[in-house]
Amino acid sequence: MEPNSQPRPALTRRRFMIGAAGVAAGTMATLAATPGVALAAGDGHGLRIVDRNENPGRLQYYRFATDAIGWDPAVNVLLPDGYHTSGKRYPVLYLLHGGNADFRAFHLHDNIVNLTAGREIIVVMPDASTGWYSNPVSSNVGPRDWETFHIAQLLPWIESNFRTFPEYDGRAVAGFSMGGFGALKYAAKYYGHFCSVSSHSGPASLRRDGGLVVHWANATSAALDLGGGTVYGAPWDEARVSADNPVERIPSYHHKRVFLAAGTSPDPVNWFDYVNETQVLAGQREFRAALAQAGIPHEGHELSGGHFFRHEMFIHDLNGMLGRLRRAG
Repeated sequence: MEPNSQPRPALTRRRFMIGAAGVAAGTMATLAATPGVALAAGDGHGLRIVDRNENPGRLQYYRFATDAIGWDPAVNVLLPDGYHTSGKRYPVLYLLHGGNADFRAFHLHDNIVNLTAGREIIVVMPDASTGWYSNPVSSNVGPRDWETFHIAQLLPWIESNFRTFPEYDGRAVAGFSMGGFGALKYAAKYYGHFCSVSSHSGPASLRRDGGLVVHWANATSAALDLGGGTVYGAPWDEARVSADNPVERIPSYHHKRVFLAAGTSPDPVNWFDYVNETQVLAGQREFRAALAQAGIPHEGHELSGGHFFRHEMFIHDLNGMLGRLRRAG
């Protein structure tokens, strides 16, 4: 939920390379001749590749031109060990970043390569700016349809270019902060897409406390993604709020694995930490109570500390995902 920075100018953005050791896109011809290396993902599903770094390692990078977004968003795709030579198909985790971050967040700051070492799962980490995983009511800077980009374009593109299970039991979605909200939202709105959903310090109730999270989404998206436009409108588009609000979509979590984690002791001196995690915790408690009343199994954790991505909780969560997802093979 923390604010994000504006997208970088196109020329600068296209020069960004993933921080892991790899091979630049200019060496594609050499790599294509390397035995056992699966390369050359193609355009499609409304996406045109404008920059890439495909290499024999695990972390792959792509940047796209798309009519859904007014600049060229990117994605890191983290492959399991042995992907290039195994011939197996794998389940996929869509891992969604929070605000003040981009597609590189889990790689650069959360050691995702090592956290997933030895696990038979593909991890897809897309850009989302501070768009709250939504198609906004208004934008003053061109299209910012993040929901369309992720669900209608990127998801089928991944399944066309990597060895996945394109089915309900083959996909999980998880996220941190704003991304935790996005995971809960996508799992409910697109019920048949994801069998497992996880929210790490992500809000689960939009309307509580006078709609504080809706106000926060509108303010941060206006300032940092939409040039004064808003996700939910002012006054709110009430139907959109209800459609996105996890606590108003409780039946949509039936027959899914649901995982929630939040901090109980945010730093009172750090205003962002305190407001974010205090609201997250209250909303997750409300959501968990609604799930329990509906008889929907779920796993909830309240942990010391404030608003940050807990690596030990992610590892615990990942074990649960792999137990629910279709096994690689």
